[in-house]
Amino acid sequence: MNSHPQEVQQRVQRDIADSYDEELELELDDRDLDPDTLLPAHARSAQEKEDRRLYFRELFRLQAELVKLQDWVVHTGHKVVILFEGRDAAGKGGVIKRIVQRLNPRVARVAALPAPSDRERSQWYFQRYVCHLPAAGEIVLFDRSWYNRAGVERVMGFCTDEQYEEFFQTVPEFERMLARSGIQLIKYWFSISDEEQNARFLSRIHDPLKQWKLSPMDLESRRRWEEYTKAKEIMLERTHIPEAKWWVVQGIDKKKARLNCIHHLLQQMPYVEVERTEIALPEREYHEDYVRRPVPQEIIVPDVY
Repeated sequence: MNSHPQEVQQRVQRDIADSYDEELELELDDRDLDPDTLLPAHARSAQEKEDRRLYFRELFRLQAELVKLQDWVVHTGHKVVILFEGRDAAGKGGVIKRIVQRLNPRVARVAALPAPSDRERSQWYFQRYVCHLPAAGEIVLFDRSWYNRAGVERVMGFCTDEQYEEFFQTVPEFERMLARSGIQLIKYWFSISDEEQNARFLSRIHDPLKQWKLSPMDLESRRRWEEYTKAKEIMLERTHIPEAKWWVVQGIDKKKARLNCIHHLLQQMPYVEVERTEIALPEREYHEDYVRRPVPQEIIVPDVY
């Protein structure tokens, strides 16, 4: 790394501060709120404040469009699978959070599969992913996917050369089968620089609320940066097909990456706003013989706050 230690330290501090802003961001439900009035008191330049206002304005606007997209998917019975791949700390989880934040979890759900069990390792490789595919009117977002075999499994030696080659022979036809069945498959690769990943890993090390995100596998991936780069290049070259293209999101600026990805995702489907029936709240019924029973004191949660 060529960065000066002081610059790296400042970068880590900024990243930790931004991470807390992001948690606040996820709590903001009123689009008329000015996020700057709710921020911690640490200093921000006028440009940073303006950039942040623009970010929130665009995020809320795009999330409103995602709700329209969701309604259209349900109305038309469309089936969508979105894959999010990239290096550790590339920002996949952050954009997934912003996409599903205001959507119905029964319509848009996230599949983040753990390492395969011994039984799953004996199955057809794609089998454990198939059960998560969408039915009509559903969107499934894979936080990592079957491309684990082309990345971490290849680099860390969790698959044989034969299994690796078989994956590349099978995956194009598997994805064409999904397309023929009516599933729209969208694949995103989040790209960050060597220096940026280093800074994000350091911020996680120094943030006690995010240390759990760093597994031994993540730390090893840092050491094997070049091997992951080679594996990624082969994967993109051999699995970029017309029925399921790869789209690369530049992820060095996390906020811009989220906006760019959501904007691009919205362009991939010809959705229109679905007219909703007017909702009328029914009158509350009252019955003279009904008396509400008091809740026993011993089961009430104490008012600590």
